[in-house]
Amino acid sequence: MKNLEKYYKGKSVLITGGLGFIGSTLAQRLVKLKSSVTIVDSLIPQYGGNMFNIHQVKNKVKINFSDVRDKYSMNFLIKDKDLLFNLAGTLSHIDSMTDPFTDLEVNCAAQLAILEACRNYNPGIKIIFAGTRSQYGRPEYLPVDEKHPLKPADVNGINNIAGESYHLLYNEVYGIKACSLRLTNTFGPRHQMHHHRQGIINWLIRQVIDGNEVKLYGDGAQVRDVSYVDDVVDAFIIAMARNEANGQVFNLGGTPISLEEITRLIIKINKKGSYRIVPYPSDIKKIEVGNYVADYGKIKDMLGWFPQVSLEDGIRRTLAFYKKYKRHYW
Repeated sequence: MKNLEKYYKGKSVLITGGLGFIGSTLAQRLVKLKSSVTIVDSLIPQYGGNMFNIHQVKNKVKINFSDVRDKYSMNFLIKDKDLLFNLAGTLSHIDSMTDPFTDLEVNCAAQLAILEACRNYNPGIKIIFAGTRSQYGRPEYLPVDEKHPLKPADVNGINNIAGESYHLLYNEVYGIKACSLRLTNTFGPRHQMHHHRQGIINWLIRQVIDGNEVKLYGDGAQVRDVSYVDDVVDAFIIAMARNEANGQVFNLGGTPISLEEITRLIIKINKKGSYRIVPYPSDIKKIEVGNYVADYGKIKDMLGWFPQVSLEDGIRRTLAFYKKYKRHYW
């Protein structure tokens, strides 16, 4: 921890998508580490940006309301930064199939523009890119390691492969230090709660809080690898501070659990709730990837990261947060 404090103190940091779920949690951590934090976010409705996410540090960060697709804005913002946490992106698998060109613009073209801004105006910057498990598609084996074939089941996965590949290419060719973390199902406080298209676990939690009967598609036995947001932020913080992460791709992972089991656990911790199994809607069934379990041995061995928050504790914290601040998220 002392080494991290020394590394981050006084660093000028840019977080794209910084008013969103993970970005805002990261911003609060960086403020504690005494970094100078600038957040860029477009606050596009339904994407998850929320001013309340940073209410505790709103006077300690700078906010630029801009879109990563605006290359002139990014050229300006990147110029004087030491570090870039690149979390801006669309996350919905369903939306990527109904509106593929927006997904292409944000997750692919904008990523290339960001890297060009770095190459032209700040080649000494270091970047951590937020990748995703959807890059793998339907697993051919479990647990999934970084050598697993990349065969996405939707447009979002394809564009994230491209975005990640641009970062690794610019690391190799131009020496712009970059690393990608492939995230799995992340849950916790500050996640948007308006719809289920950006994360099923938090949507289950909302349904339970609201007293609605949870509807689980298929047979409920689908396994998801679940990560608590504080553990994910730890991974970003550690990877950025370590030179051996440059040019690398790392899986993040957590607790593998079926959707039915985690629903039961949420209901148990909440002390009330109900669920039932329903058939898949046709549009969702086509892009369902089946069971997913991550092998995060590489980041554990190289950087010493591993999840530390238990699933039960993470759910308990999340339920408490949304019950207290419900009006800011519902």
